[in-house]
Amino acid sequence: MASPVFEPVETSISPSAHEQTDSLLPRPVSPGATLSQGPSRILPRLYVSHFLSTWNSRMFEFGAVLFLASIYPGTLLYASVYALVRSFSAVLLSSWLGSAVDRSNRLTVLRHSIVWQRLPVAGSCACFVALLAPLNTTLKTLLFSATVLLACVEKLAATANTVAVERDWAIVVADSLEIPRRDLNASMRRIDLFCKLLAPIFISLIDGFSTKAAVWTTLGVNATCVAVEYVAIAQVYASVPQLSRHEPVAGSEGHQSNANEPRSATQRLAQSLKNAAAPWMEYVRDRLFLASFALSLLYLTVLSFGATMVTYLLHTGFTPLQVSAMRIGAVAAELSGTWAAPFIMNRIGPIRSGLWFLNWQFGCLVTAVVAFAWLDNASQVVAVSLIVGVALSRIGLWGFDLSVQLLVQEGVDEYVRARFSATEMALQNVFELVSYATTIAFPLPEQFKYPVYISYGAIAMAAACFAAYVRRERGHLLHTSTCLGGDKKRLSPEHVVYQRLP
Repeated sequence: MASPVFEPVETSISPSAHEQTDSLLPRPVSPGATLSQGPSRILPRLYVSHFLSTWNSRMFEFGAVLFLASIYPGTLLYASVYALVRSFSAVLLSSWLGSAVDRSNRLTVLRHSIVWQRLPVAGSCACFVALLAPLNTTLKTLLFSATVLLACVEKLAATANTVAVERDWAIVVADSLEIPRRDLNASMRRIDLFCKLLAPIFISLIDGFSTKAAVWTTLGVNATCVAVEYVAIAQVYASVPQLSRHEPVAGSEGHQSNANEPRSATQRLAQSLKNAAAPWMEYVRDRLFLASFALSLLYLTVLSFGATMVTYLLHTGFTPLQVSAMRIGAVAAELSGTWAAPFIMNRIGPIRSGLWFLNWQFGCLVTAVVAFAWLDNASQVVAVSLIVGVALSRIGLWGFDLSVQLLVQEGVDEYVRARFSATEMALQNVFELVSYATTIAFPLPEQFKYPVYISYGAIAMAAACFAAYVRRERGHLLHTSTCLGGDKKRLSPEHVVYQRLP
């Protein structure tokens, strides 16, 4: 028997007098308005827009590292500085960006994010082409600095696009089309993983032939996709009247500064710091903080087929072709997690499914951690245990990710949803930076076991945090009767979330 579906309560709220409208689009209507088109026409356009945004972001992110490696051969310094500053910009500004997304017209936000993703890419490609030519040191340094700043803008625009589409539009569209949120979330995550796998391979193949050709390809693909993405997302907005932004309830923006602004420099500084800290304080006080924090902790890891683990595998004797095949296998496991998660959430709800998926991830990596502790780290036996453990653990990772995403979608108010999600993404970037620090502290392949221990400890801490959240929400961690097929309605996680919504 399927578990009950949470039905959001619609309220009658007056449209904002300041809402921006487009002459080509219908004017804002009430949330109860009917759709102009069916799911078969709306969903493909949403998927196309999300695919193009994600593909271009993944291709540029990976391609920039390849371009810098060609421009500055023999050193990882420039690529490391580029990646660190790019991530740090997201840490500093993601919460502010989320607040802007919450306050703004939904279509305007996405259009701006599309434009501000594409313009920095165009500028960066121009800089890369110039850097590939012989230049004096001063001009080369200035051009590199420009690419770093442009990368920060692109990162923030990509963050705004992801938060808006995956954490806001997806909810409204799913409810309007009367399809389960978990199914739409899973479809969006499959698009992410598909782009994560193929976009780097695509640009790598071209870079292997010519770096300059790869730069021009990156520019060309970004430029040609703008119009398609721009129009597709506008058509989704026009077809789903519920996407029209309405006035937030009183007090939902209490974190913003008062009308009487402080006058002295000290007071203005104090007010600015208070405003910057407000989204973080709001995030920590939220009932879903422990669940979100547990997900963010999983970004403190080298237990993925990223640059660090790939370097270790090459050191143990695997060929680049073998490593590429392993990475494809890992992505296949990740994709299977996006199909397993909706099925399991439908049976036992997102809270229990999150607990099960996270413990699956923890259990899959036990053998690899023990192998690192007791065997020679350069042994292929250790490497194989790591490969198998990481590949299987990705099922749990993305199942847990989708479970927490559904909890956030159903448990966070619409008018602070983007701010909450952007703050969560900023925290994820913090832990990602910490993972970089572990490999800086232990840079040798023989020392790879120490980042592995730290990463596994982060998973253990995430499991403890989520267990605390589950116990607080349900009063227990395991309920035997419901796990074995008892009355799921009484303890349905969706029912628990509904009871605590205002």
